[in-house]
Amino acid sequence: MKLVVPPPVVGLTGAAGIWGMVTLAPGLAIDFPGKTALGLGFAVAGLLLEGWGVGRFIRRKTTVNPLRPQKASSLVIEGPYRFTRNPMYLGLALLLTAWSLHLGAVLPGALVIAAVLWYLTEFQIKPEEAALEILFGAQYHAYKSRVRRWI
Repeated sequence: MKLVVPPPVVGLTGAAGIWGMVTLAPGLAIDFPGKTALGLGFAVAGLLLEGWGVGRFIRRKTTVNPLRPQKASSLVIEGPYRFTRNPMYLGLALLLTAWSLHLGAVLPGALVIAAVLWYLTEFQIKPEEAALEILFGAQYHAYKSRVRRWI
């Protein structure tokens, strides 16, 4: 399967979907004290997790381009990759959660985030995993058996 939609575009599409749902149906949004502060906390966590993941790739001098996993020059299994095989995508989910909280769009956000994670899993992560299995064989298989895809 050819990877054609960059994950940040998927994330921005999800964010627009959440905003669109509460704009077209304001009754879906709920106002609660601290929603923006809580959203800010999720945003900071998401950015830190994504940055940590990207930093590990840069340190190992391997590609960060999610559309070309076959160009990976090394298998990154340290840092956040000890806990999740997809910290950058998990960071994206945290950013979408932050946006949902900020808008008070708890239910619409949950639905959109579930759809984004399903899409990323099927059309991004599974093809990446297939490419990494070809590149790194038993080493990747062992890593995959130790560390969960998400958390």
